Amino acid sequence: MKKLNGINKKNIAVFISGRGSNLKSLIKYSKLKKSRFNVKLVITNKKEAKGLGYAKKNKITNFAVNYKNKNIAEKKILFFLRKNKINIICLAGFMKILSGKFIKKFKGKILNTHPSLLPKYKGLNTHQRVINDKEKYSGFTIHLVNEKLDSGKKIFQKKIRILKKDNVKTLEKKILKLENKYYPIALSRFLINL
Repeated sequence: MKKLNGINKKNIAVFISGRGSNLKSLIKYSKLKKSRFNVKLVITNKKEAKGLGYAKKNKITNFAVNYKNKNIAEKKILFFLRKNKINIICLAGFMKILSGKFIKKFKGKILNTHPSLLPKYKGLNTHQRVINDKEKYSGFTIHLVNEKLDSGKKIFQKKIRILKKDNVKTLEKKILKLENKYYPIALSRFLINL
């Protein structure tokens, strides 16, 4: 934990599987004076994940973990988390479900961002389902991770109106932009109470 400008900065690990746009915004925000966190570690289940580029560019320790055996993968991840003195885990497009055993070890300290207004549309293909159901609004939710899929306590939620001309692609783009903007802010707010 670094102390900057009188603020104890928490060490966070970001778990990704893809392009890493939320990782990029978390890294960017972490460099601001008012930030309450330091991105110390990036973990992915895909060694070709584009987001690893951001970690490398910013000289952040990163690991690609083979998930063929979940138990072994999670043991490795826990080792990396302890070694890097991680306080909080931020899931950012991590396409693996963590085991109950793993979640218990970081109870109340794992955040996830999900592209729907939870409790509606848990799981995958949320934008398609929202469009199919002709919803008027969508958005995203940051929540604590528990053992039930997308069911933990809500930390932050942002809503947008769905326009008639919106399709899956435009909706996904709009919501991702919101996530990129608000994930770091919501995380900082969450850390005030830790």
